[in-house]
Amino acid sequence: MKKTISMMLIVSMCGALMTGCGGPDDGNAVGTEVVEGTEAVNGGESEIELESGNIELTVWSEESNFDVLNQMFESFKEEYAGQATFEITLEDKADSQTRDNVLGNVLEAADVFPMADDQLSSLVAGGAVCAVPNADEISAQNMEGAVEAASINGVLYAYPYSADNGYFLYYNKKYLSESDVATMDSLLSAAESAGKKVMMDWSSGWYTYAFWGNTGLEFGINEDGVTNYCNWNTTEGAITGVDVAQAMLDIAKSPAFLNAGDEGFIEGMQNDTVIAGVSGVWLASDVISNWGEDYGAVKLPTYTVAGQQLQMSSFKGYKMYGVNPYSEHLGWALKLAEWLSNEQNQVLRFEQKSQGPSNKNAAASDAVGQVPAIKAVQEQAEFGVLQRVGNSFWTPTSDFGNALAEGNPGDLQELLDKMVDGITQSAAN
Repeated sequence: MKKTISMMLIVSMCGALMTGCGGPDDGNAVGTEVVEGTEAVNGGESEIELESGNIELTVWSEESNFDVLNQMFESFKEEYAGQATFEITLEDKADSQTRDNVLGNVLEAADVFPMADDQLSSLVAGGAVCAVPNADEISAQNMEGAVEAASINGVLYAYPYSADNGYFLYYNKKYLSESDVATMDSLLSAAESAGKKVMMDWSSGWYTYAFWGNTGLEFGINEDGVTNYCNWNTTEGAITGVDVAQAMLDIAKSPAFLNAGDEGFIEGMQNDTVIAGVSGVWLASDVISNWGEDYGAVKLPTYTVAGQQLQMSSFKGYKMYGVNPYSEHLGWALKLAEWLSNEQNQVLRFEQKSQGPSNKNAAASDAVGQVPAIKAVQEQAEFGVLQRVGNSFWTPTSDFGNALAEGNPGDLQELLDKMVDGITQSAAN
């Protein structure tokens, strides 16, 4: 990615699109007159031209997606043939590391990069992602949850392309019925009777949030975007912290419960010891290869807490493309990000990668509706929330979940107090 245009000009260009996405404008930048071309990206008060000639763009992606992306690049070149000649380079980068990689050196970052929605706020705060110029159009095409996930303070900063970054329950129909998987009590009972296991990863707060999200207890990230608030140790209300901890402890005491991650789930399917587990669409191919026609997927079950059945919650997530505000060819970078996330290519991504679309039309297709894993994650999304957490959330919730899974945690209130103290600690600690 060449950086030959002055930084001040690029910041002004991107800032003109919407609310100043690239950084502060000192009022002296010259705008877009120096960028020549035949078509413009409408940005309200200003325009970013789409230059003719040779356009070099870099896109980050995990290598497993290279084949499908190269197909999208070819169709992009065909769509805009005659307007410019494109050289699009793929670089292998982990999606989970996008935020760190971009903020580490935004000037050398890709023109277009993928990310999960929980990385967006840091990139916006760092002035490292450009607002979407045709936000109304993109918003209208995508699910409301995806648009919310791609927005900060009402401004759309990224192009959603998948709506499947969440979790749900896989189950083996050979052993379990639809009524068995409706509640955690019946699920564990059926697994016990069959001498089998039900897997869930309690070493991760991403999964154990499921027990807290619909209790009425409070958790979230503070306005500083770094620290958390949490009252999961409360002793007041219809459901207390001890109620939730005891409910989890009761589940852990079942001989059918298995605290394990995806590797343990796969191993358990292979040796026929695990007949249900909580995971996401990324595991669908492994589930299908092991269970075949007996593969089922549904939203998470209810569980018993404080004498009532409560629907398990979840963190839900979306993936999206961001555009580097310092791209030499900013207009074309925006066009490419939009192309990679359009309905046509979300359908292609579904067909070749089994990724659930965020585009309304693509998600409503019969083909998508017939995939149990995608249908399940969409159903579970009704009971989920966006992952907006400070980093201090992860270690305390992991320690808490592991302690309960081991079955002998000691005083539950003390365990809760310790977890909440860790979750809410200041960034300086």
